[in-house]
Amino acid sequence: MGSMSIWHWLIVLVVVIAVFGTKKLRNVGTDLGAAVKGFKDGIKDGAADGADQPGQPTSQQLAQRKANDPNTVDVDAKTKS
Repeated sequence: MGSMSIWHWLIVLVVVIAVFGTKKLRNVGTDLGAAVKGFKDGIKDGAADGADQPGQPTSQQLAQRKANDPNTVDVDAKTKS
């Protein structure tokens, strides 16, 4: 009695089809599929844009900040030979 057999699931399926109808179930399935596809596309876009996070400046942005900062001293470091 604790486990659901295939016959239990078939009866549940017939009742759901009788209550909602096939057209409404088809629309729900289409909407659910579109939502899952949109979610997957969003995950892919987020992973591709992970390198360009707004919280982490690029090296070019850092160079511009240093050039505009009056307290930054630009020197050439040389090694002793």
